[in-house]
Amino acid sequence: MDSNDWAHYIESTDGLSKPWLLIQWRLKRLQEERHTLDTDTYLAELSELHQALMSLGEWWQGQEDDVFGSGES
Repeated sequence: MDSNDWAHYIESTDGLSKPWLLIQWRLKRLQEERHTLDTDTYLAELSELHQALMSLGEWWQGQEDDVFGSGES
């Protein structure tokens, strides 16, 4: 999936309220732009994304089934 596919997926699944999806989209965009960025800029952006992910904390607690699925097929 490229970043446009991610964007369409997020929009179609009402994912704008799901920060973990937005971080994945931002990471994909950064990956796609890596060849145009100098090393320091890339590392700064990657560090920012890492901090955003860590700031989510344990967002999944109490909503494991909704986020990860029930595990039943």
